[in-house]
Amino acid sequence: MHRLSLAIAILLLGACASAPQTPPAIYAGASTNAKFPADDRLNATLWMQASIEHDLVFREVYHAAQAKLLEALADPSWDALPKGERTNDAAALPPAVIVDVDETVLDNTPFEARMIRDNSAFNDAAWTAWVDQKSAHALPGALDFAKFAAAHGVTIFYLTNRAEIMAGATRDNLQAQGFPLGNGEETVLAKGANTPGCIAQGGNKGCRRKLVAQRHRVLQMFGDQLGDFLDGADTDASARATLVQPYQTWFGERWFALPNPDYGSWESAITQHPADAKQRTDARAAKHAALREN
Repeated sequence: MHRLSLAIAILLLGACASAPQTPPAIYAGASTNAKFPADDRLNATLWMQASIEHDLVFREVYHAAQAKLLEALADPSWDALPKGERTNDAAALPPAVIVDVDETVLDNTPFEARMIRDNSAFNDAAWTAWVDQKSAHALPGALDFAKFAAAHGVTIFYLTNRAEIMAGATRDNLQAQGFPLGNGEETVLAKGANTPGCIAQGGNKGCRRKLVAQRHRVLQMFGDQLGDFLDGADTDASARATLVQPYQTWFGERWFALPNPDYGSWESAITQHPADAKQRTDARAAKHAALREN
């Protein structure tokens, strides 16, 4: 009987060794469950909503910016506009700070979460409905910084690439969250805001920065996209690196970049401008090709 049992065990082991093995998941949590289809936005959105690290980074950036703001106020020569954009003398002008809105001062991850759960792509109707809801919350540290700036006589300008028709809802949302909106001066400048003598290209914010600069000395700028600081950011990764090179020392001093792994021109730089033309029709192939292993 003992010999028979041993023979059976050997046969079973051999069968196990020759049976096809289930391949390991590509990453932790990978699933073939049809109820939860793969979505590149899932981990990014979850990190932005659920991780303490996200909140700590935002608070850290905005807290550090308060000290730099005091330095800027004390230095009449301090100006945060990109080189060449200012055409007037700013020394005697009242101070201002320019901030982006989405993922810089307001949190839109609930909208991203809805798209993930509905397995849907970005669309104008859904985005308009979310903006009209006026329920985006202030991001960590953003409101404290805005109030600090206002208490020191600094006007906050909100330069957003939301459409001009959304400016009213955006203003209401900001006000509901407690953000200062200036005294008698329009401080929410949406995409398409008129700047006499300047024609904006796409989502570039240079014309709106020049509009602010006509009556203010810009001390700091905040954003989650390179385009919140410089025009021409919608290009390939190499050109973006060249574009930002002259301003490396400005970040953490005059400019403050905040993390957004969910969407942005960092992604389109990879998917819309790959060296291999074939990859322009396959975003995932372009992303895989952009990975570095050393």
